[in-house]
Amino acid sequence: MFPTTDDRRFTTPATGDERQMLHDMLRTQRTTLTLKCADVENALARRSVPPSTLSLLGLIRHLADVERRWFRQVLAGQHAPPRFSSQTNPDGDFDDAVPDPAFVTAARQAWHDEVTFADAFIAAAHNLDIEGHDTWRGTVSLRWVLIHMIEEYARHNGHADLLRERIDGTIGM
Repeated sequence: MFPTTDDRRFTTPATGDERQMLHDMLRTQRTTLTLKCADVENALARRSVPPSTLSLLGLIRHLADVERRWFRQVLAGQHAPPRFSSQTNPDGDFDDAVPDPAFVTAARQAWHDEVTFADAFIAAAHNLDIEGHDTWRGTVSLRWVLIHMIEEYARHNGHADLLRERIDGTIGM
């Protein structure tokens, strides 16, 4: 299904300031995840297919940790360990996503908090060439992080498409 003229996710300018365009595209991807996870609170932890632990709730938890890593740890230089995974439990974001309303609330709040921090960081940045150091990639710029985050969300939104369709048959949102 192609976006309709009513789909406000795709109404941002397609020309102009690079930072604004990248930030708008990231927000579009985040909004897509929000739509995929809407109105299915009781099924967010439903797994895709055995033995996978992939679920919408796991994606929310994973993306909260990803936002936290790139914006707080790498670019802002904060000591901000992951919320849902660790060195001893690297897949905790997915494996520990259980159908408990408290877990759902905590995951949604964590994701919201990390998105809010990232948006403020992006808005306050002097330019896209601000750099941070990452143990995986070495020196990275805000520009690279934004491009990577768009890719990360786009890949996982593909997973979310299939997960949501499995839950209630909804497609194309």
